[in-house]
Amino acid sequence: MPPSPAQSPTRVSRSGYIERGLSPDIRPLGSAFDIAQFEAMAQQLVADQRVPGLAMAVVHQGRVLSARGFGITDTRAPLPVDGHTVFRLASLSKAFAGTLTGLMVNDGTLRWDTRVTQYVPQFNLADHNAAQQLTVADVLSHRVGLSHNAFDRDLEGNADYVTLTQKLAYAPLKCAPGTCYSYQNIAFSLIGDVVQAAGGLPYGQAVQKRIFRPLGMNDASVGLEGILGSGNWARPHVRTRGGWLPMYPKPTYYRVAPAAGVNASASDMAQWLLAHTGHRPDVLPAPLLATLHQPLVETPTELRGSAWRRERLYGASYALGWRVYDYAGSQLVFHGGAVQGYRGVVALLPDRDLGIALMWNSESSLPSGMLPTMLDRAIGLSGREWLDIDLGNGDDTLFVNTPATNAPPRAHPQEAGTDVIKSTSAPQ
Repeated sequence: MPPSPAQSPTRVSRSGYIERGLSPDIRPLGSAFDIAQFEAMAQQLVADQRVPGLAMAVVHQGRVLSARGFGITDTRAPLPVDGHTVFRLASLSKAFAGTLTGLMVNDGTLRWDTRVTQYVPQFNLADHNAAQQLTVADVLSHRVGLSHNAFDRDLEGNADYVTLTQKLAYAPLKCAPGTCYSYQNIAFSLIGDVVQAAGGLPYGQAVQKRIFRPLGMNDASVGLEGILGSGNWARPHVRTRGGWLPMYPKPTYYRVAPAAGVNASASDMAQWLLAHTGHRPDVLPAPLLATLHQPLVETPTELRGSAWRRERLYGASYALGWRVYDYAGSQLVFHGGAVQGYRGVVALLPDRDLGIALMWNSESSLPSGMLPTMLDRAIGLSGREWLDIDLGNGDDTLFVNTPATNAPPRAHPQEAGTDVIKSTSAPQ
């Protein structure tokens, strides 16, 4: 169980979070860490529409080094992507769910060991006693006990969220709650029901009130209506024989908002990164950050897959809406996200006081190599080129085979053989 904020001061100091009186030893960035070069890389990626558009946010020691857009929002009605262009975040949304819950724990509305059935009494699992034991922390760390991505295919088939949560009562359990890891989207979104029942506000309104507004994330929203209501948003694109085809955003995973419902711009993500690197203690105090980023369950499958994982990761765990890796000896707090026509990554290096967010409006893997490139340069590693290597988000990635168009896209290279989702639409 995560410690209470009051129990975490030494962990805060070791992790490099900055708040009143703590003086952690922040290590300098490597000499090859060059924002101008990274922005040039991003510009090169959108040249000739190798990808339509990309947004990047980078913060270091409380300063925004970059919050820019590159390329275009829509290949058929092109407008430039800028720092306020909104992208769909897919599974990057999970960190917002963990953070919102943590704020409610801080103010005494919830506890990490609050039982889900206290606020969602109708919830059940195949083992009724197991359902009664499931806690808020279990949900946020994917320790529900269900099989991998339970009922995501049904969600993609247009089943509604309430029906799917009821079906969880008939799904086989692989372990008791709290004892093993298995990535979820539907079960993870039970936290939205808990938040609403405990706090009195619908999930989207609670995120707006407790996170977006206080942090100045002025472009951010939750849900399909949120992105459609933005005056400046990046359309999702799938690859067809004729090139990148803009799509209408798929609504299915917006129905599980805690798992995949947030939309945000580079400007928003810069503020989010500042908060999660400890520079907004008025909103997210350092002890809470240490709790949110504390590893709770090992995820060894994350050590496999793409080359940067095999070569750089020495440990992998899940915390509360975040993944936590040992990246070549440095702690990396991370999450990836993918849904039809959008992909993105967020990464924090606490010992460098560095935060990075990358988002793009296509299913291309081309931008994926930017993250390990930037991380290597931040910690002073050299000699490895990553830019043509797929990030391989593993559990966080849900790709589609059948967009709503008469021009079918080419299959994504990960669709065959991934144990995540090989279906019709998806976010992380």
